[in-house]
Amino acid sequence: MTELLGMLTSQLGVKEEQAAGGAGLLFKMAQEKLGSEFTAVTASLPGVETLMKTAPDTEGASTGGLMGMAGSAIAAFGGGSGDLGDLAKFAGAFDSLGLDMATVMKFAPIILDYAQSQGGEGVAALLKKAMG
Repeated sequence: MTELLGMLTSQLGVKEEQAAGGAGLLFKMAQEKLGSEFTAVTASLPGVETLMKTAPDTEGASTGGLMGMAGSAIAAFGGGSGDLGDLAKFAGAFDSLGLDMATVMKFAPIILDYAQSQGGEGVAALLKKAMG
């Protein structure tokens, strides 16, 4: 995961704690969407579970003003209303990391590239299904 965190910090200009927490939150979201299929991700990408543990708690997190930004960002990426609920649940946690939705949306392509290079096309396809 050190390589992934390095990619996120260098390409997005975020701090390592933000990179780890943001990636962890996206992996948590993927786990919720994929269910048992997510075991292929953790098996192929060692360290994912550790990142997920470092991510802020999503329970009871305030969505604040990020709800509107999340809706705008999802609409821009062609997401449906179900995606808004999923992302909104995590918006407060991203906010607690100091990450705005514009930055969060840039995490996914980097994570997908990393997943493909480390875990192959199958793992990347699973994550794309969960994040797409």
